[in-house]
Amino acid sequence: MAASVGSALNWWARTKGDETALIVAEDRLTFHELHDWSSRLARRLSEDGVKPGDRVGLLSANALAWPVAALAIMKSGAVLVPLNARLKPAEIRKIADDAGLSLILAGNAHVAAAQAARPGGHEFGVVDFDIVEAERTGEPDDFRIDRAPEDAIAVIFTSGSTGLSKGVILTNAGLLSIVLENTLTQDGFRPGTVTLLVLPLAFTPGLVYGLLMTTVLGGTLIVEPELNPSRAVGLIERHGVRALFGVPLIFEAMAKTPEFTEADLSSLQTAIVGGAAVPVELLGRWADKGVLLRQIYGMTEAGGVATATLRHEALEHPGSCGIGSIFTDVRVMGEDGELRGPGEQGEIVVRGPLVTPGYWDDPTSTAQAIRDGWLHSGDLGVADESGRITFVDRMKDLIISGGINISPVELESAIGTLDGVDEVAVIAASDARFGETPAAIITGTVASQEAVIAHCETLLSDYKIPRYVVLRDQPLPRLPSGKLDKRAIRAEYHDVPERFPRAR
Repeated sequence: MAASVGSALNWWARTKGDETALIVAEDRLTFHELHDWSSRLARRLSEDGVKPGDRVGLLSANALAWPVAALAIMKSGAVLVPLNARLKPAEIRKIADDAGLSLILAGNAHVAAAQAARPGGHEFGVVDFDIVEAERTGEPDDFRIDRAPEDAIAVIFTSGSTGLSKGVILTNAGLLSIVLENTLTQDGFRPGTVTLLVLPLAFTPGLVYGLLMTTVLGGTLIVEPELNPSRAVGLIERHGVRALFGVPLIFEAMAKTPEFTEADLSSLQTAIVGGAAVPVELLGRWADKGVLLRQIYGMTEAGGVATATLRHEALEHPGSCGIGSIFTDVRVMGEDGELRGPGEQGEIVVRGPLVTPGYWDDPTSTAQAIRDGWLHSGDLGVADESGRITFVDRMKDLIISGGINISPVELESAIGTLDGVDEVAVIAASDARFGETPAAIITGTVASQEAVIAHCETLLSDYKIPRYVVLRDQPLPRLPSGKLDKRAIRAEYHDVPERFPRAR
């Protein structure tokens, strides 16, 4: 079966081999170079004992060797398991056991962590990136082993923001469905698209929408080792970048740079933002530059992006994340399993070819998440008369105060409009009378708790106004994806009533 990332790379190497496929920092690879290097490494892995179906981990920060190694692992017939470069040995050990890793390819700075994870569980080997660099030069090669459409090519472990991480299966057929859905509309990706990636390659946006999407479409992927907002703005202009994606924090940081005002960003046609509420003011700043930010709703289990606002509705419906995709239904379902009508709140569910077949070696979690063909997200949403979905909150994150549901996202959006608020997270604090009550954790230059309360009183019903307001100097903890790490924030402030006075 030739429908694979490897077969696509082979085609582009044959038809546009001398054009640039990959730029990492200042290093470039043509399609010929990327194809041959990854093929030589795939052959080496196979000769060293990696078998089709083996799970092989990849542990490194963004670097030129990362995409080469990722493509080589898949071309060897193995299943790629990307690993967060910030993982501690115990966390690596957990994934190694869950995925049944046979090998970890580790960047030289991460070999020690991988080695430290080896004792005490499923056996796996560790090889450093010297093996990758050793295959950079050599004879042309076209080695690859293609898997069947339903076979796994990657297992992506979720970030853990909603509990214990689980390995989401990505198949050849699933990947090609993702590519198809994202190229059929005028708002989507295109063959030859230039994509700028300022996120880690090891997560769904970086791997699927960065490396794999761009490779299949014969585009150019620009990978930054880390976010430098001023440099990112310059790269868009210099390379005619068409696609950029990330959390609001990324677009906010770029919009604040001196270069943003004068930069020509007209090439940017696919700008998608998600992972947190997007301020209307931020949408306006980018729209003034001719760039319409499309808000998305998605999750790794739904291929990363299940729905995105249409470009022409980006400003008209700033709170919406679209109506689904061409082959993907996104609806709202009640606890009784019946789909809800317009204005009725319920769980967001997704159905379509880009939905994962399940979690690796975890039939129980798979059965809980995918029922009667619908992927149950664990998120609350509501649809309007046209089917536009608006995200409300995580179901588990709801604050239930005196039997009334309070959405932290709603409070965060309201508090975020106050001058001086850089970051805000709203969590549940225990309350003897109501069971739970909102607590707002804020960074920035806000003058006082009283200013926050006064601002909330102009925007929110009384029962929603936080009873605790914590002003802190340090940034709030974030996941590698850029999202606020609510688990860490809740853990740090689990005893808010004991440590801080009530604000009202």
